[in-house]
Amino acid sequence: MPNPTEIVINTSPLLALSAACGDLNLLQALYKQVFVPYEVCQEIEKGGLSGFSVAEFKAAHFLHKIDKPLIISPFLKNSLDIGEASVIQLALDKGIQTVCIDETVGRRIARLNNLSLTRSIGILIRAHQEGHVFSMQEAIKNMQDRGIWLSDSVISVALKAVEKTAQLH
Repeated sequence: MPNPTEIVINTSPLLALSAACGDLNLLQALYKQVFVPYEVCQEIEKGGLSGFSVAEFKAAHFLHKIDKPLIISPFLKNSLDIGEASVIQLALDKGIQTVCIDETVGRRIARLNNLSLTRSIGILIRAHQEGHVFSMQEAIKNMQDRGIWLSDSVISVALKAVEKTAQLH
């Protein structure tokens, strides 16, 4: 399966990747265009309680940050939080096939809309497979240190993928 060149990304993966890597530059290395809906921009720029990742987000000038709210279908608006709904809506509006959503319900609804999916760990796995050098264990630890929850099965998949990549090289 060829790797996508365009992606629409949600708040949680942006925070997770920022925690894992210290910035969002990995996205620029992997994709020609990374779209961030207005609604996700607003969530990130509010910064939560700690302001985590606001500076990294603002520094990522390569991101295509949509500057006005989307008209989101009532189904998406009533089924998902605003970030996930806007990611799916923007992908559908622009004809972008791949979205990055970490939350389970958002992933299910993206599939129902015939969108391809990845998540923050999927992006890290792809980066490792494409030769970007970093420690997956350290990236996972950085994410966990920032309060980003990862299931044992997701961690296991990530570590096995890195191990498999290392065996191929």
